[in-house]
Amino acid sequence: MTEVIACGALAAHIRQIAARRGWPLVVRPLPARLHNRPEKIANETEQAVAAAEAEGKRIVLGYADCGTYGALDDLRDRRNLERLPGLHCYDVLAGGGVVADLFAKQPGTYLLTDYLVRTFDRTVLASLGLDKHPDLWPDYFAHYKRVVWLAQAPTPALEAEAQRIATLFALPLTTIPTGLTGLESALADLLARIGPVSPRANRAGPVAHRANSPGRAGATGVEAEER
Repeated sequence: MTEVIACGALAAHIRQIAARRGWPLVVRPLPARLHNRPEKIANETEQAVAAAEAEGKRIVLGYADCGTYGALDDLRDRRNLERLPGLHCYDVLAGGGVVADLFAKQPGTYLLTDYLVRTFDRTVLASLGLDKHPDLWPDYFAHYKRVVWLAQAPTPALEAEAQRIATLFALPLTTIPTGLTGLESALADLLARIGPVSPRANRAGPVAHRANSPGRAGATGVEAEER
């Protein structure tokens, strides 16, 4: 059995892709709020790796570097693992060239994904204490100049929520549809590097699927995003 130790913001997407492609993966999501404390990601990941190794599973990391400044790569090298490419999940979803161009044109760009749009009040405002101390908003966000939503599966409800978030910033919203093609291709490459993953019968599907089905997550085979 292969286990993907994944950022909670990507876990539901990985579960969806695996189910459609028939890949027999277990997804162990780590809390997406770790992105507010990236210095803790490598340690939390290593604990999850140790638990999966004790269960005799093959392991891949459903993380890019994600602000660890090489700490995840040190873990990867020590444990002989593989991880997703890129500096952060935005690279995986939209492509590193797209994200680099966004920041080159406007360094003060705040990026959203579908997960962040759905969970902004909890994973950003509450995690940073802004729900109780809104006066700290300028300390965190005053330097931003625009909000860009990298949209995996836009819906009217998500569009309205993304616009609400942009309004909190008092900034314009730009929407860039990304789908899940980039993540699916990166995940397929990741799995290919560790050896064959035999698909379950009658579950394979095309690569370019763009739907999004959020759910719950755990390292049990019923995987989805971190709460």
